[in-house]
Amino acid sequence: MNYKPLPKQVTIKKSKIDGLGLFATKNIKANTLIGTTHILNKSYPNGYIRTPLGGFINHSDSPNAKLISCAQSRDVDCETLILKIIKDIKKGNEIVLTYSMYTV
Repeated sequence: MNYKPLPKQVTIKKSKIDGLGLFATKNIKANTLIGTTHILNKSYPNGYIRTPLGGFINHSDSPNAKLISCAQSRDVDCETLILKIIKDIKKGNEIVLTYSMYTV
């Protein structure tokens, strides 16, 4: 099995917002769960380690995605944050969320 740090629906490119950003490689429907962005680890600042997916999401006051806890997406108790698309996103558009740093 080959490790792929990003799901096939997204890529990292230069952002008009700041530095690099996360972009859709195909149209993505609202309510799609993209993948794990953060893993709880209390020895790190803010208590989370960012995954490659979580390291490039830029802030917007008009988000098209949000972070949810694993428990919100499945009927389990876990310690991860997942990227959920909340508005349909067209191929090539940047995926953004409103930073509320880990208050899900």
